[in-house]
Amino acid sequence: MASESIFNATIENFESDVLEASFDTPVLVDFWAPWCGPCRMLMPLLDKIVGSYNGTLKLAKVNTDEQGEIAGSFGIRSLPTVVLIKDGKPVDGFMGAQPEGAIRALLAKHMPAIDVAAEEPEDVAQPELNVDLDQAIAEARAEVADNDSEEAPKAKLADLLIRSGAMAEAEALLEGLSESGRETAEASRALARLAFARIASASPGEQALLQTLASDANNLGARHQLGAVLLCSGREEAALQQFLQILKSDRKFEDDLGRRALVEAFSVVDDDALVGDYRRRMSTLLF
Repeated sequence: MASESIFNATIENFESDVLEASFDTPVLVDFWAPWCGPCRMLMPLLDKIVGSYNGTLKLAKVNTDEQGEIAGSFGIRSLPTVVLIKDGKPVDGFMGAQPEGAIRALLAKHMPAIDVAAEEPEDVAQPELNVDLDQAIAEARAEVADNDSEEAPKAKLADLLIRSGAMAEAEALLEGLSESGRETAEASRALARLAFARIASASPGEQALLQTLASDANNLGARHQLGAVLLCSGREEAALQQFLQILKSDRKFEDDLGRRALVEAFSVVDDDALVGDYRRRMSTLLF
């Protein structure tokens, strides 16, 4: 969709049509690539949202395969990344495919309110979180009650509780496991998820981390925190991209934190194909 409000940005027009234009009209900059599946999911949603602003918001699309200089100037390492430019500088943004409601909520902080009551928010880009989580927890509780001497069901329940936000109960269950019980696959998964949840809860939040990385792409501590936030919110590929970038940037950072974060994340991610892909990417950097 090409229009005055939605256009392709290049190194030739970026300064005039994005940076300078943003003093009059805020510009969303969508960093994407043709091979990026989540980018293709997000693009029509951004077109729709920007169109609903009736010319008071613009969308600049940056193909990072062709416009690497622009992507490099913003420190883009994960796709899709969307940055809101206002008054010539980045003021907000996000990484990964997001649902319509989340994107509109972000824009509402910087834009005049618009009437979208007639539009039903679309969740086509919503990460597929377990909609039956409460039922799964109830079933896991029953399994624990029926097998009180077994530790694997307790670890499984702890993992589900962490996903629901019941951290204290999950921690108590994991602390009660024996040494051998903590070495099972179920416990390893729960402990890894708990570690990421703690990092995410101690972080300043996704938007603050994005702003930090926009100004300093080499802040690997912030990148690690962002990866944990993304992983805990179900955006698994975006999280793995952050951890892989740490590995690419500095193997020595905090005792090879990028590699360790990837290995821990692999135990949490359910998508075997995604894990296999990132295992191969990790291996190419290690050997």
